Amino acid sequence: MAVDTLTFWALTAVYLGIVIVLGYLGYRRTREHEDYLVAGRNIHPVILALSYRATFISTSAIIGFGGVAAYLGMGLIWLTVLNIGIGILLAFVVFGKKTREVGHRLKAVTFPDLIGKCYNSPLIQVVTGGIILIGMPLYTAAILIGGARFIETTLHIQYDVALFAFAAIVAVYVVVGGLIAVMYTDALQGTIMLIGMTVLLILTYVGLGGVVEAHTALSALSDLVPAGLAAAGHTGWASMPVLGSPIWFTLVTTIVLGVGIGVLAQPQLAVRFMTVRDSRSIHRAVLVGGPFILMMTGVAFTVGALSNVYFIRNLDMLAVDAAGGNLDSIIPIFINGAMPDAFIIVFMLALLAAAMSTLSSLFHTMGTAAGYDIWMHARNEKPSMRASQIGCVLMIVVSVAVAYALPGSIIARATAMFMGLCAAAFLPAYAHALYSRQPSTMAAKMSLLIGAGAWFLWTAFVHVKESGVLGIFQLIFGKAAVLPMPWQVVDPIVIALPLSVLAMVVVLLWERAGGEAASAPDHESG
Repeated sequence: MAVDTLTFWALTAVYLGIVIVLGYLGYRRTREHEDYLVAGRNIHPVILALSYRATFISTSAIIGFGGVAAYLGMGLIWLTVLNIGIGILLAFVVFGKKTREVGHRLKAVTFPDLIGKCYNSPLIQVVTGGIILIGMPLYTAAILIGGARFIETTLHIQYDVALFAFAAIVAVYVVVGGLIAVMYTDALQGTIMLIGMTVLLILTYVGLGGVVEAHTALSALSDLVPAGLAAAGHTGWASMPVLGSPIWFTLVTTIVLGVGIGVLAQPQLAVRFMTVRDSRSIHRAVLVGGPFILMMTGVAFTVGALSNVYFIRNLDMLAVDAAGGNLDSIIPIFINGAMPDAFIIVFMLALLAAAMSTLSSLFHTMGTAAGYDIWMHARNEKPSMRASQIGCVLMIVVSVAVAYALPGSIIARATAMFMGLCAAAFLPAYAHALYSRQPSTMAAKMSLLIGAGAWFLWTAFVHVKESGVLGIFQLIFGKAAVLPMPWQVVDPIVIALPLSVLAMVVVLLWERAGGEAASAPDHESG
């Protein structure tokens, strides 16, 4: 076994013991449905900051996107730039303050509840909840896979056991303790993640001979780019791909834009803004969040790319070849081969923390969407914690089933897919709801419909990564996608989000023109 089993289980027992205590505290402080859904609206700003970041950064960033960086190079650092500029500053200052303000005023307790109440439309609330239930299990399954794969690689235990253990442990404190337990445990897990990633960066540079030598060696590997990747635009692991090439479109539209913009409309993140007492708490949280995101994503992308230097020196092969073509296995193999045994234990705990922090938030969001936003509204029942708890259990089962069905190298792609869907479907309606004095229900409905519809159609029939797997167009017409290159590698968010915005603008202009036309006769008669 690659690590000291006794030491690992001892530290894991301590970690899980603290998680259980925090979950119990959340359970003790959860007395009614508002406590379960929005943590009693009295969360400390530091807890908000750590919980938000720990939820945002998961095994998808560390394992999935780290593997993609090993494959495509350090161009992923642009995602870190967007994560700080959009995912922190814009998300907190522009969206966070208004979300807290409007959410408190309307007594909203979930993201679909907030959108539905802003537009006074139960239908919008149910549809928003439905999109969450359709798209979020894909993202949740990717997080489960990332954690389970690392445990499988590190401890050489069966993948099924790791997967079920992950889901079961997180399920306990989410189902019982609600959002209070989720955010308390997130704060702990975020701290562990920050320590683990900081040490990982230091050890990586030390192992490769220092910062300058490591990056010089990475630049020198450009001659080893495989012919197929070079033809698709790959220029090396220390530079951006050729502008307009297939790899450039994948890197920029799917990864950088899909995730960088998609974070603004993530239901599991937006609801956290409604858990604090006032806007000052949100301002304070920004100071903690920026450095956290810089370390978490920046380290993952940097170490991922630099892993090629390690594998060339020690195995005489590139990272993707060392992992047998599975991008999700690159970081686990690198950690187990390049790092000291003591750090493998620390990093495993950090990875467990990353997976559990995001999983807990996703389980909670799916459960409340199923139990509160859909089931209770459809039956017109009085809110209760029991419905949300049952919803959590059901969606946990669904997520585990989806994890079994997904192929390899899926973590980063599944993350980008879900975030792109959220941006296309929710972002225009979310922004309009927060900043319009009289938000248009019809405009929101059209934006949701066009945004989500365009995203699904482009995914199923044009974006070849998905359309080729689904095979619908292939079955009918004998081709993998409707449109030729480069459209096949243009991410759905590039098409669906502008169409979603356009749909909203057209309806708003139409309603305004109709209102002006209706008032014109009175003006003239006067």
